Amino acid sequence: MGLLSLAIWTPILFGVVLLALGRESQVRAVRWLALIGAIAGLLVTLPLLSGFDTTTANMQFVEKSLWIERFNIHYHLGLDGLSFWFVPLTAFITVIVVIASWENITERVNQYMGAFLILSGLMVGVFCALDGLLFYVFFEATLIPMYLIIGIWGGPNKIYAAFKFFLYTLMGSLLTLVALIYLYNKSGGSFDIQTWHQLPLGSTAQTLIFFAFFAAFAVKVPMWPVHTWLPDVHVEAPTGGSAVLAAIMLKLGAYGFLRFSLPIAPDAAREWAWLMITLSLVAVIYVGMVALVQKDMKKLVAYSSVAHMGFVTLGFFIFNDLGVAGGIVQMIAHGFVSGAMFLCIGVLYDRVHSREIAAYGGVVNTMPKFAAFALLFAMANCGLPATAGFVGEWMVILAAVKFNFWVGMGAATALMFGAAYTLWMYKRVYLGPVANDHVKELQDINCREFLVLGVLAVAVLYMGIYPKPFTDVMDVSVAQLLQHVAQSKLP
Repeated sequence: MGLLSLAIWTPILFGVVLLALGRESQVRAVRWLALIGAIAGLLVTLPLLSGFDTTTANMQFVEKSLWIERFNIHYHLGLDGLSFWFVPLTAFITVIVVIASWENITERVNQYMGAFLILSGLMVGVFCALDGLLFYVFFEATLIPMYLIIGIWGGPNKIYAAFKFFLYTLMGSLLTLVALIYLYNKSGGSFDIQTWHQLPLGSTAQTLIFFAFFAAFAVKVPMWPVHTWLPDVHVEAPTGGSAVLAAIMLKLGAYGFLRFSLPIAPDAAREWAWLMITLSLVAVIYVGMVALVQKDMKKLVAYSSVAHMGFVTLGFFIFNDLGVAGGIVQMIAHGFVSGAMFLCIGVLYDRVHSREIAAYGGVVNTMPKFAAFALLFAMANCGLPATAGFVGEWMVILAAVKFNFWVGMGAATALMFGAAYTLWMYKRVYLGPVANDHVKELQDINCREFLVLGVLAVAVLYMGIYPKPFTDVMDVSVAQLLQHVAQSKLP
């Protein structure tokens, strides 16, 4: 079995074993088995780090075997610079979430942990798939464990949120399936994504394919105006669900643009770039303003995620190397920062059982260690230099100014809004005198919580201070992608 298959199936196998243990199993044993499974999933991705060749844009660690012979469908996996970092990032976030959920999940623990490990493997599969139908299977399969995580362990309106999440994402994906079948027929019966990249397509066909992919990927990112499912889902999802959704699942849509929309329909991508840039700027500016008026911490960070992901799509459709690389870096950084923000909210919620900003005040007086971590992540969310949040946004803003000064100016306003809503929340929750008895009785973070936040803090600072290892991996692949998009595929 190859390295990529190990990265996909190791967590899934552990997840299935956890589900098979039964509801009455020893909770302690279940938690340890889940942690072993998550760590095993991370360890099998480590050889990828040392074995990846940054000098080539070709697919690496390729695995290919016939899956469904009648339709020429292959189990075809590979990584390049565009997808590489998301495999270890997914495995890393899974370990963090398992540790973070150690004590706050007390019902059906085996099913909760099993769902997360299965979800982890499926998300890795999305980033590795080089067969169109295999990609679609993994892409859609991620909905099932996430739907269950929200619907079973979520808040009071969990059924509504889970249903909205499933409906939005599934409806968009059905149009994508139509596009995949069209490309299969057009290419003479091949689901190979790299074959589709070279396929000549007419102007109308490219436009229709571009918008069919847009339907699935824009909802998943989520782009404005199809972002309305995200705040509802974040508010109702358990802390671990919110962290994985923000850190990894939103990236599946953005990655889809890189792997499908841009290289398969380059002429349509260039023709409709103005629309993508406009929608991205609306997300960056308008949704940032919406975040300013939120009273619920989770909703505020959820809207913040929409604004930050607007930078990603903006970078992709400016069509220069700094913008695309900046968008990918922003995806990775957002994985660390937004995951940490949601875990911080989870720490408070576990103690006070409220996400309302007004329910807190003066938390720094009773939880000084925790407040220090929260401040670091808040600053990273603002895009403070020397944190991960700064690198990608700065690259995209530079690329946007190079493309058009006013587009760059619009993108840069997001840093002001980001600072405004993040620091407003931090001031109201953490600073000032102790506001009430709930805050007065708070206990500072324990060793487990310190470990989780400490590891994320190291990741946020390391990426902010020394982003070179992240950018080196993607440079050659980004250059090749832009070269490919610049060439017309009209017959």
